[in-house]
Amino acid sequence: MADKLKITLVKSPIGAVPKHKKTVEALGLKKLNKTVEMPDNEAVRGMIWQVRHLVKVEEI
Repeated sequence: MADKLKITLVKSPIGAVPKHKKTVEALGLKKLNKTVEMPDNEAVRGMIWQVRHLVKVEEI
């Protein structure tokens, strides 16, 4: 496993399920094409799995 993950919001969560909107916000993503670096752990991976259709993930 990588040390950190680079997560980018590539699709708008406007029409998404409310739970997915909250997950995107909890990841720290507020605007399209913004990127955050998060630690690579099971909690973050679970959040990414839930909104995998809205984000792009890279291992760094």
